[in-house]
Amino acid sequence: MTPDQYCQEKCAASGSSFYYSFLFLPPARRQAIMALYAFCREVDDVVDECSDPALASTKLAWWRMEVERVAHKQASHPVGLALQAVSPEIRLPGERLNEIIDGMEMDLQQTRYLDFTGLSLYCYRAASVVGLLAAEIFGYQDAQTEGYAHDLGMAFQLTNIIRDVGEDARRGRIYLPIDELKRFNVPAADILNGRYSENFTALMQFQYERALEYYQRALAQLPAVDRKNQRPGLIMAAIYRTLLEEIRGENFQVLHQRISLPPTRKLWLAAKTWIKG
Repeated sequence: MTPDQYCQEKCAASGSSFYYSFLFLPPARRQAIMALYAFCREVDDVVDECSDPALASTKLAWWRMEVERVAHKQASHPVGLALQAVSPEIRLPGERLNEIIDGMEMDLQQTRYLDFTGLSLYCYRAASVVGLLAAEIFGYQDAQTEGYAHDLGMAFQLTNIIRDVGEDARRGRIYLPIDELKRFNVPAADILNGRYSENFTALMQFQYERALEYYQRALAQLPAVDRKNQRPGLIMAAIYRTLLEEIRGENFQVLHQRISLPPTRKLWLAAKTWIKG
């Protein structure tokens, strides 16, 4: 199996909505975005699948060294080799890749966030940095596109947090800020034990509105000159916004289930958005 094949299988196996946006890219850019996404999956899996925090930290440290090896054309992992082979015209700075690892380390160090300021840093490292790197891969001319990529990453991560409230709680994590749980009078025990209430619904409506605001702000910042190149991001936005509306339509019943869109609907949204341009 070649490094590119490894990355493609990693992306396809994840079942992520992002995979559907990659399908329409020309080969060089498709290989680059799949290498980036496979990297994100590898470091995220370290945290999600390793029950020993010390071992997970050691594994993340190994990935930091692999990022350094990529810079010196000495990578050893299939994902590192794929990143190493990315066209020199596409900038994927090691500092940004390490910021993604910083986000994963935050999951090892804390399971709660006092307020949205703290959560925003996590969202930036876990998603906005990925958005900025993806924008580089897709290509852009106007620096304003960076603002679009940053805010779209925030919107995606906030959607993930809303979708995964129950799943994260079963891992002992609550990403909903503590001050907002208090404001809406939702005890952490309700989240951890999967108890629904009117207060919980109101809390989730608040989270929904904030995520929607980031989508709107992101799309308003995308310059017309870069819209065509950034279509993969627009595909992701179409899929994720549809998912967000689906979650709201089910009255935020996210404590006992993981709401998702079927692959056929994702593919339809991807094709529709690509054609629309």
